Amino acid sequence: MANHSAVMEFFLMEVSATRELQIIHGFLFLLIYLVTLMGNLLIFVLITLDQYLHTPMYFFLKNLSLFDACLISITVPKCIMSTLCHENTISFSGCILQVLLVIHFAGSELFILTAMSYDRYVAICRPLHYNIIMNRRVCMGMTVTSWLLGSIFGVLYSSGTFSLSFCGSRNLPQFFCDVPSLLKFSCSKTHITIDISEAIGVMYALFCLVSIGFSYICIFNTVLRIPSSQRWSKTFSTCTPHLIVVTTFIVTGTMAYLKPVPDSPHLVDFLVSVFYSVLPPSLNPIIYSLRNKEIKEALRKFLWKVSHCRLYGEKQ
Repeated sequence: MANHSAVMEFFLMEVSATRELQIIHGFLFLLIYLVTLMGNLLIFVLITLDQYLHTPMYFFLKNLSLFDACLISITVPKCIMSTLCHENTISFSGCILQVLLVIHFAGSELFILTAMSYDRYVAICRPLHYNIIMNRRVCMGMTVTSWLLGSIFGVLYSSGTFSLSFCGSRNLPQFFCDVPSLLKFSCSKTHITIDISEAIGVMYALFCLVSIGFSYICIFNTVLRIPSSQRWSKTFSTCTPHLIVVTTFIVTGTMAYLKPVPDSPHLVDFLVSVFYSVLPPSLNPIIYSLRNKEIKEALRKFLWKVSHCRLYGEKQ
């Protein structure tokens, strides 16, 4: 039995055994990564620069975009390099860092999504008290809490996982390091630390899910009592993007962590990994940009300023 300290590196899942297909997958992932990164950073910049978007809802959306940009940057660039350079190994310290950061940003994002549902609840169910309840201090407190909770879970999961011993195969059935795959290759008989971490994580996830569900039950109950169909449309237009993002995030995360880890990697496992790590960050800018008039208007003003600055610079 080899102790975990003797494990210097792990082997990540290869997308394909054919070199040509590996290159195609590598460039495809590169394209998806650049589009997703640019989309999320663009939303972050637009909300930061546009004064009309300095509201609690867009403040949380700005943080969500930052989390998504960071989350996809932890796993996908390594996959791209591994595919294009034909080097699918990851160091022990690199694996620790991936687990730490993935859990950190995923945990933080879940709390931000919960805060966004609470913001919609206050805006629709208690509109007269909205500015009092959702003040700057409360919004900052929720954001700081999301970062702190993400950090706590990241440290708990990474320390609990890598305090174990590893032996046997080091071939991970994923294109990045995740806790279920690593536990599959652990030869430690007791997993007390990671079991406690998972129990706390499940309770945290349930708390967020119940909070989101309660918020939307109250929202729908209030909306059904509104006689105006125009108000119905406006309410659903602000809630639908959030519901889609929450559903995608939770469903893909549940699939990734509840699905049994196979002894050898399969295409299905790769697709599940892609859905979990790539789909939620990619959908965020698409959903909020296509269905949001304020974001479109902010983008139009931003492009107008950029074009005029360029024209002014050329005249100089």
